[in-house]
Amino acid sequence: MNNKIKWVSHEKLKSDLMKDPEFRREYDALQPEFEIAEQIIKARIERKISQAELAKRMKTGQAVVSRLEGANGSPSLALLKRLARALGIKLQLTIQ
Repeated sequence: MNNKIKWVSHEKLKSDLMKDPEFRREYDALQPEFEIAEQIIKARIERKISQAELAKRMKTGQAVVSRLEGANGSPSLALLKRLARALGIKLQLTIQ
């Protein structure tokens, strides 16, 4: 029995899912959370630090960082400021 797993890139999966109008509506509604999560992950990886190390710098638990990176919930402005400080980056909010 050949149980080969077919791997699909994140971009391909997202592209396929976005063809579904209901998925697209839900995705668009969560876009701000996804953008924040993506920027957090990118900044952390660029600095080569773990979630645990970032949490330590923020004086919080690793689960908090995991929730931020998972786009779970709505982080407070105070938490985002602590995050920016811990990463050594500027927090910039834009409303269009």
